[in-house]
Amino acid sequence: MRASRLTIAAASLLALEAVALLVLALVEVFGLSEGDAASLPSALALIALTAVGAVGLGALAFAVLRRRSFGRSGGLVVQVIAILIALSALGVRPFPALFVGALGIPGLIGAVLLLVLARREGAEARRRADVEKPEKE
Repeated sequence: MRASRLTIAAASLLALEAVALLVLALVEVFGLSEGDAASLPSALALIALTAVGAVGLGALAFAVLRRRSFGRSGGLVVQVIAILIALSALGVRPFPALFVGALGIPGLIGAVLLLVLARREGAEARRRADVEKPEKE
């Protein structure tokens, strides 16, 4: 069955977030090569964890595209975390408007997309179960 536009949109957003994390990991690598790191082991661990997060987001995007429920639930957890981090930055002075917007807006859009997608998939699964369920005589 072909993926719906909603499924493609949700998977695309997760994939774009994965690409953004990979870009962040590359920025960290370039910063490390310029000698900006105070601690080499900490910098390497941060790069590795960022790359692992990017791979995880990519896997969630693929799972959403394949209509797997763990992809939607995992993606929703990531979006909620992004929203919470953006909200926590509201108290920082000077106000990091670009950071809050870049993290909070896609997180909010992703959460809405994944929630709507989960409801739609649940309703479709219930319809399929009702059709396949043999009636008792």
